[in-house]
Amino acid sequence: MAENDYYQILGVSRNATADEIKKAYRKLAMKHHPDKAKGDKKPAEEKFKQISEAYAVLSNPEKKKEYDEFGSQVFRQKFSQEDIFRGFDFSDIFNGGVSDNFFSRIFGGGGGGRGRTRTFRHGGPEVHYEPVQPPKGQDLQVEVPITLHEIAFGTDKLVSFSHHGQVEKISVKIPPGSLPGKKLRLTGKGSPGHMGGPPGDLYVKLKELEHPVFKREGNDLLVDRKVKLSEATLGTKVTVPTLDGKTMSLKVPPGTQSHTKMRLKNYGLPTANGKSRGDQLVRIIVETPANLTKKQKALLEELAKEGL
Repeated sequence: MAENDYYQILGVSRNATADEIKKAYRKLAMKHHPDKAKGDKKPAEEKFKQISEAYAVLSNPEKKKEYDEFGSQVFRQKFSQEDIFRGFDFSDIFNGGVSDNFFSRIFGGGGGGRGRTRTFRHGGPEVHYEPVQPPKGQDLQVEVPITLHEIAFGTDKLVSFSHHGQVEKISVKIPPGSLPGKKLRLTGKGSPGHMGGPPGDLYVKLKELEHPVFKREGNDLLVDRKVKLSEATLGTKVTVPTLDGKTMSLKVPPGTQSHTKMRLKNYGLPTANGKSRGDQLVRIIVETPANLTKKQKALLEELAKEGL
């Protein structure tokens, strides 16, 4: 469709009355009617579609107001051709009959994109429209920070977001196991729809806050525990906190290497379906002493002689 001004297409002024717009369209529609064209009908069909689009907008007070406010380019970005022809009725324009497949050929199945036509030789075609959903409003997205504890056990968040220059607040229930990056959809909480259409949706994107103790690896939790060189060599026990608030005792076997990961089953984060949990991984960090006393150094030298 050419990016011409609708008023120029119909040859009327911007102050033209509804009757003047209708009269101009009727005259042009009869002149460029594809069924009257000889030879290749495609140019006539394109012209007919162009003037019909202009009339469909300018004959509808609400669409005309939007067009006058936003202009041609922005209007076409906001409204699809289906939006433009929704509710457009040809029946009072043509007095003569047209071919049965005329509207489906020109508009792909009627003015609204899904309609059907029947031919009435004495009153022109009557266009029957199936119900077509008006255009949905724009979806919105807001990012919400969430802690590991809230990921594990769920929470209710009061979410603030800006909408048309106003700050709106809404309570959002975040179920357990909602991992960062997931988007929670709140149906109908987005921008209002055009021409009575349904509102868009609000998407809440979760952003994880850093935890001072735990790191997340999928649904598993990782925590570090430091042990001395002698403890790693001879074996020891370490106490380990959990996200549940418990303190667990974990046996570190003799000869444990640094960065070995030990597992506490089912102490991680719940899965999205809530039927299982990840694990808590305890990473053993073996500390190498930086400052030795004379006695410690002498003992290590003796151990070195023994092949340690």
